[in-house]
Amino acid sequence: MQQKLHYKKRAIIVGATSGIGLELAKGLLNEGWIVGVAGRRTEELKKNYNLSSEQVFFQTIDITHEDATNGLHQLISQMGGVDLFVQASGIGFQNPVLDKELEIKIAETNAVGFVRMVATAYQYFRDNGGGHIAVISSIAGTKGIGISPSYSATKRLQNTYIEALAQLSNMYKHRIYFTDIRPGFVKTALLDGDKKYPMLMTPSRVAKHIIKAINKRKRVVVIDWRYRCVVFVWRLIPNWLWERLKIRN
Repeated sequence: MQQKLHYKKRAIIVGATSGIGLELAKGLLNEGWIVGVAGRRTEELKKNYNLSSEQVFFQTIDITHEDATNGLHQLISQMGGVDLFVQASGIGFQNPVLDKELEIKIAETNAVGFVRMVATAYQYFRDNGGGHIAVISSIAGTKGIGISPSYSATKRLQNTYIEALAQLSNMYKHRIYFTDIRPGFVKTALLDGDKKYPMLMTPSRVAKHIIKAINKRKRVVVIDWRYRCVVFVWRLIPNWLWERLKIRN
């Protein structure tokens, strides 16, 4: 009698050095996935993962560099392919004084770097029978937030870019699934530790929601119910009124 082989699902997480990406990688590993972890800080990858495990692969990737796509292809090759690609890396700051260097830095990571990696993942899945792309965007993409102009704008770009790729995949029957993950405030290094944030969530809690959404192939998920209420209300506010609101943290 022939023994049945069990296929292990393979995921790549770009931005797996800390925060949500790290917790997501741990969660997928616990579920038995083979996981490729990538980030720009090599030492953090070595510290946080058992890189001698046959279940873990790693690659140093800085998404703001043009050769980041080469790193992604190398990681895919090491793993013998990939079924799920997660774009988790990003930066964000409050910048009401409009420091131009800071605004551009956010755009280079969250817009240019994001497109660089997601487009590469799409092309791979298009040429290899399909797959699943998940991105961690933010509820900040719902409206333009005055104290974080570049951050909210780039998150809107991410939402729209994934929407466009989902249409592209359906048009040409590329069999690529998409999940746009939109959390609110999460206790990570992105937040100013000296400030208090409402409805603050832990990365581990957010990661659990993400894994559930990925397994169900949800198209868009706002984490959690409290933020779903916030987004619902935000969308009801007309632009003329929104632009007169004083939103500070």
